[in-house]
Amino acid sequence: MTTIFFSYSHKDEVLRNELEAHLALLKHEGFVDAWHDRRIVAGDELDDAIFSKLEAADIILLLVSSDFINSAYCYSREMARAMERHHAEEARVIPVILRHCDWARAPFGKLMAIPRDGKPVASWPDRDEALADVAKQVRQAVEAIGADTANTMARPAVSVHSAVVASLPRSSNVRLKQEFTEKDADDFVHSTFDYVCKFFDGTIQAIGERNPDITGTFERIDSRRIAAILYRNGKKIAECSVRLGGLGRNNGIAFSHDSSAQSGSFNELLTTEAGDQSLHFKSMGMAWGGGRDKRLSQEGAAEFLWDLFIRQAQA
Repeated sequence: MTTIFFSYSHKDEVLRNELEAHLALLKHEGFVDAWHDRRIVAGDELDDAIFSKLEAADIILLLVSSDFINSAYCYSREMARAMERHHAEEARVIPVILRHCDWARAPFGKLMAIPRDGKPVASWPDRDEALADVAKQVRQAVEAIGADTANTMARPAVSVHSAVVASLPRSSNVRLKQEFTEKDADDFVHSTFDYVCKFFDGTIQAIGERNPDITGTFERIDSRRIAAILYRNGKKIAECSVRLGGLGRNNGIAFSHDSSAQSGSFNELLTTEAGDQSLHFKSMGMAWGGGRDKRLSQEGAAEFLWDLFIRQAQA
């Protein structure tokens, strides 16, 4: 059985939980045993518990984000030792890019990162699609290592103390469904709307810099609505408005192809839903290719709405 070690920042625990769920089939098939620091038993020496598992791991997943890089423990201790074992061909280190950050020049920057093309998990419109890709590539790594090779690669655990406190075996499957309040949903919608505003503003500026014949306008009309327009050589080629609410509900974000649309008019609506571990958006599927079945993260929602807008200019 191949052993997997998660090196991650606790600020990314939700994504780690979701990734672990996507690795469940490998566990059920008896191919892998995954470990992270939430399995440490009360009374264990933290360093001993962590580094004994790190030393024994066949695959070390670095869950990369700005918080991971900012963590002295993750970066300077866990990652540093992981790379030593990787270069000694004792273990395989796989960077999993969770969120946008400057990672290319890190010690693991030359390794093949996942998901495909190193596109951060959080930036995929459908986060499940990203994590499924990660799970698929982890499976390939497990198959490449092979059970016999994995057993010979793992070294005995190293302890900095004369003895390590013995612990009872336990499952890593201790996740429970999270409960989300109406306030949680409202906060998620408002923070996503603020993110969408910044996303549109920044992307419109980037289009103008790359395309001299294109100019764009972005207007934050009020705290609940924005309008955006693109022009090519002075001729309007795309417009939209995005606002909070829709169908009399506050837990959504409405999109219209009309930059001056009234509050009751929209072409697409994103509403919140609660998963086991996090909140996400789903579209009503009103727009062509609306992706009704996709679960959209905050970043995914922004990309989804931008795609509805930019299609007009690309037609």
